[in-house]
Amino acid sequence: MPRLGSARLIFDLPAVSLWLALRRPRSSLSSPHISHLSSIATPTRWPSRRGFSIMAHLRNDFFDYTSGRWIFNDVLRHTERRRVFNVDELLRLAAESVNRSPDDIAGMEKLAEGGFNRTFLITMRCGFQMVARIPYPATIPKYLTVASEVATMTLLRSSGLPIPKIYGYSPAPDNAAETEYIFMEFVQGTSLSDIWFDLGEGDIISISRELAELESKMMSIAFPAGGSLYYTEDLEKVDGTPGITLEDKRFCVGPDTRLPLWYGRRSQLKVDRGPYESVEAALVRGAEKELAYLQQFGRPLLPFQRVRREAYRYQEQSPLDHTENLHRYLHIASSLIPRDPGLGHFRIRHPDLQPSNVIVSRSPDSNLHVVGLIDWQHTSILPPFLLAGIPQQLQNYDDSVSQSMTRPSLPEIFDDLDETQQAEEMELYRRRLVHYHYVKNTEEYNKLHYTALTDPMGTLRRRLFCHASDPWEGETLALKVALIQATENWKSLTGGDPPCPVMFDSEDVRKAIKLDAEQRGADEALEALRNVIGFGPEGWVPAEYYEEAMTRSKQLKEGGLAAAESEEERAQIAAHWPLDDMDEKEYM
Repeated sequence: MPRLGSARLIFDLPAVSLWLALRRPRSSLSSPHISHLSSIATPTRWPSRRGFSIMAHLRNDFFDYTSGRWIFNDVLRHTERRRVFNVDELLRLAAESVNRSPDDIAGMEKLAEGGFNRTFLITMRCGFQMVARIPYPATIPKYLTVASEVATMTLLRSSGLPIPKIYGYSPAPDNAAETEYIFMEFVQGTSLSDIWFDLGEGDIISISRELAELESKMMSIAFPAGGSLYYTEDLEKVDGTPGITLEDKRFCVGPDTRLPLWYGRRSQLKVDRGPYESVEAALVRGAEKELAYLQQFGRPLLPFQRVRREAYRYQEQSPLDHTENLHRYLHIASSLIPRDPGLGHFRIRHPDLQPSNVIVSRSPDSNLHVVGLIDWQHTSILPPFLLAGIPQQLQNYDDSVSQSMTRPSLPEIFDDLDETQQAEEMELYRRRLVHYHYVKNTEEYNKLHYTALTDPMGTLRRRLFCHASDPWEGETLALKVALIQATENWKSLTGGDPPCPVMFDSEDVRKAIKLDAEQRGADEALEALRNVIGFGPEGWVPAEYYEEAMTRSKQLKEGGLAAAESEEERAQIAAHWPLDDMDEKEYM
């Protein structure tokens, strides 16, 4: 996410130049405007989410999302997150979950608002604190997601991992509070995201080591099947089956709660989402789900990402092309299983191991330690070759130094650089340090993950798996390019036996690679637009910056319209401006 301060520095650049950059092919991205945007952009350090509770408490606004806004489809995003519930009854149930009286409660305040849940801090008169978490209406599959998260946290906590204790929960809204909820322990500490950009190398090394050790502990737990974890009685209530039980019969593996399997109208489909009794089943169920969705709901669509529409001449794309590529994937899926049998056993890993989901505390010896791992919704049990990867905010794959795993260092001329250049070099050095130490500690403390992480074909396997499961949004390019790469690397990917059952015409390959280059250029241009305006995923900005961001977006659009060389181009800009509201129903 870009830093608003950086955006202010560069907003004086002509709006016309940025819009033209958005419409140029990738080869034109060497323009000085885009280079300047990229060179000074640094990760955002928004105000702390954990520090938001005071403002929320003053507003006493428990039902609405108040910690941010979106510069497009703002009303829709807020509607998805509005949840009305019975506050008094929620407090009563919370008190009962810890054997207290409602009269013991001193207060309740909003603690944080994430992508799927709203959390509240409940404080007792004696000082005891606990957390209540309520999913948004848009969180799916709601019952399974809540039930699975509770079982996952409980099992991992019993295995010695620093997971908050569960006090009580309801995966259904049929209770006095009129909402699903989880009551859990409040972990005293600091969100790693709050201090992430201030860590020295010693702290980076120690935190990377702890994360590698914790991941090793969770990935050492073997499961009899793939999918997601549940209490057996919870799954029986909604699914009518006990799933595949663990040695501890209280727990079982049942349907996979990964979001792409349930997104939008996909939740209506009667398809197999697990448990997966074989690795091949885990590989194919997502693609089979998407084929069922396209058969029932598919129709021609413009690409959801509007900056990518120009490459298709603003024409709707047929779902038949994606259907064909999904069938191609299914033809090769069984050949994607690695020959190392250790990579085919079902394991578990945190679904989003980012600094915001890590709670740390500094010990008397001044070292940072992980005291809590939070946000376990949509956790999947899958083979290690599908779970592997460096968490998004810890990786620096685009950098050649990080790719080579060379120990990072500052340039020898660092002291001769000006203040801005030194800041850039320090940020690059920090990103390289985080990447380097995460991988080195994974090599030392988590051999299973390291083996999967360093498999030369591992990234391609995971891309194929993910793109085949992803919801179709008017493009099949990502899956098609991965399939082309699979055919070109078939021997390395599979050992070459049997022969690849999928073939592409050479002209088809040429066009796909050319289109992919153009679309990567469009994606980079959109990133430049983010840097100028200062917004995050789906157009999110902190609430206090909303008006400023909207003003910038309006000025950029007006500049683009003024620069248009024809009425047709002006109409295209007006109809497909990437930061205007849009109807999303057909993409659900």
